[in-house]
Amino acid sequence: MNSEFEIRELHVNDRRTRLMVEAFLAENGLRLDTVEQYFGIFRLEEDELLAAGGLYHDIIKCVAVKQEMREERLFNMLVSHLMSVAMQNGSFSTKVYTKPENLDIFTSLGYKLIAQSPHALFMENSLSELNRYKNYLTTQRQEVSGSKMGLIIMNANPFTKGHRYLVEQASAQVDHLFIIVVKENLSLFDYRYRLEMVDKGCADMDNVSVLEGSDYQISAATFPTYFLKQVTDATDEHILLDLDVCIRHIIPALSTAGTSITRFAGNEPTDPLTARYNQLMREVLPQHGVGFVEIPRLQQNGHPISASNLRATYDLLLLYPTSIPYAIGIFATMALRQELDLSPKPGLIDQQDNGAHSDMNYAVMLHGIKAIEPYFIRLAYMGYGPELPIPQHILRCGREAEEAMLAATNGVNTHKGAIFALGLFCIAAANSFYHLQRISAELVRSAIQTMAQKIPTADNTHGAAVRKQYHIKGALDLAIEGYSNLFNLWLPFYRDHIADNHPELRLLLYIISTLDDNNLYHRGGEQLAHEAQQRCNQVLQDFNIENIQALNSWMKARNLSPGGSADMLALTLLAAHLIYNK
Repeated sequence: MNSEFEIRELHVNDRRTRLMVEAFLAENGLRLDTVEQYFGIFRLEEDELLAAGGLYHDIIKCVAVKQEMREERLFNMLVSHLMSVAMQNGSFSTKVYTKPENLDIFTSLGYKLIAQSPHALFMENSLSELNRYKNYLTTQRQEVSGSKMGLIIMNANPFTKGHRYLVEQASAQVDHLFIIVVKENLSLFDYRYRLEMVDKGCADMDNVSVLEGSDYQISAATFPTYFLKQVTDATDEHILLDLDVCIRHIIPALSTAGTSITRFAGNEPTDPLTARYNQLMREVLPQHGVGFVEIPRLQQNGHPISASNLRATYDLLLLYPTSIPYAIGIFATMALRQELDLSPKPGLIDQQDNGAHSDMNYAVMLHGIKAIEPYFIRLAYMGYGPELPIPQHILRCGREAEEAMLAATNGVNTHKGAIFALGLFCIAAANSFYHLQRISAELVRSAIQTMAQKIPTADNTHGAAVRKQYHIKGALDLAIEGYSNLFNLWLPFYRDHIADNHPELRLLLYIISTLDDNNLYHRGGEQLAHEAQQRCNQVLQDFNIENIQALNSWMKARNLSPGGSADMLALTLLAAHLIYNK
């Protein structure tokens, strides 16, 4: 029978294909969700879609078969193909989010029910990972005592004073409190950092255990709309599935005979999705013998403290103190991403153009940024104390960051200059916040100068050769000056033009025109470097995108790339976000 049909991959990013798939799913009472791969079944040499389904990581989703074709067993053919593709991708078990009427079909294919809601099922064809996680939870509960247990499941993106307040209030009402950190990596702060932040933020509380998360609690499988932060007609189903996982698996693993368990959550005055989640917990959990307590949010200056507000405002005062270095390090990474995503840039890499580079592209740059992210956090931790770190410790961390970058980029130097400049800033910013509870331009500048003066000059580099030949300042010289141009020129310029169109592009042109960029001198010599500065200044005076594109073409034709200016752009953006300006 299968010889009559063929399976084709469908690229749903293509508008025409997407419309076809959306119409097909709508006919079957479904809608297209986020997928990484999508496949359809067709008769040979025909274009009518008969069955379709997709994959998101190890999750099979958006599966439908044309009504009159269901007797053809196309469902089995499609799911078997999706399982095979998932296995090729490295997933040896697959999950599925499907309608209740498909229970028997998926059961016949070896899937087992994990959770259900009135209109949805969550199934998996192997329970080994779920059982491993439940066993882990059981070992954690055996180490605590008491008859009243509490549970908080939090994302902590990042861990704020509000999260700490919630933990304090909840732990005071129970003998022991468990905190499960959401594992799904769809947040600004990576799971490993969120887990560390919560663990460090609660380390002084004897009756609190911080536990690892799993793929089964507030995940893309059980609760995809959580990470979109919007309420849709599917939201209640996702919430009820997630709660059913908690009721069936999480709470029994943490409970013993004679114990009661209560879930705690902060009240939600602004986010409709989280408010709805709390409402359904209040309705559903008591029906299964689980308590629920909603705790009023901690407020600061008359407003509830929230992680989303922190991410939007960069207000470090909202953070619990042990989270400060994480935020500074992540914000450094965000500044590098902001520079990389800026387009069009003269001679530099962005999503549309490799600039004057033949050895790297946007993807390679992303790999480099991701590789050095943990080292910015480490450097910020070095500065978060009464004294600045000694040069040997700074240099060791910097070398390890460079090694990680080169390993991630197959030997391409994408961010050596950024590691140095933004790394020193992370240390200085953390030190300033430790002393003042704010990041002061004066203290940051002074700290950078103090650290840079103790760092030995590197002699066997391209930068050293350029400095010697053209008598210009290098990266260390700029740091010894405390990045005077950053504070005296670039930061004031950016703040003066923040309301203009394309302020970051204007800032980049201004930086190139005012910086003796070692990369320009190394690639083009003194005459071309000066001409590049003059052309950037001219474009700045007659600013428009067409002129920047023409400048990009001019630089590419001469193999000019202002990489040092790109680093200074990221540094200025980081400073603009973090430095206290009142």
